[in-house]
Amino acid sequence: MKVSTRADYACRALLSLALNDDKCPVATRDLAERTGLPQPYLEQIFLALKGAGLVASKRGVGGGHLLARPASQIALSDIVGAVDGPILAGDFAEPHTDGACNHEGQCVLLSVWAHVGDRMRALLSSITLADVAEMARGEKPWLS
Repeated sequence: MKVSTRADYACRALLSLALNDDKCPVATRDLAERTGLPQPYLEQIFLALKGAGLVASKRGVGGGHLLARPASQIALSDIVGAVDGPILAGDFAEPHTDGACNHEGQCVLLSVWAHVGDRMRALLSSITLADVAEMARGEKPWLS
């Protein structure tokens, strides 16, 4: 399983906002400098994050982005889902559950992939932006 570049960049940008506990909006340009991420790509990502209600934006002088709610209320699954859509282990059909599978047990594999997707969603839902910020600050152990 692979996290997309878009999801990684979205998480990095929001982590930067959480780490700096910005109460004032931060310009995309400044976030790009702080994170080393490309500004044009961040602008696209922030449109999706704003649409999902994860960031708020202010236009004009002193404008920029800030978290729309506390970092403790933003799960990594929220961020990934906002920029990539539903978290799935693959784009597979539903398995037959009535014993009607006629493709050498492939329905069992479909069930396994669905289970993997459920576990990925559950894990990403259990980790908040605040958790990651605490890990980055050394206040909480890293996941192993």
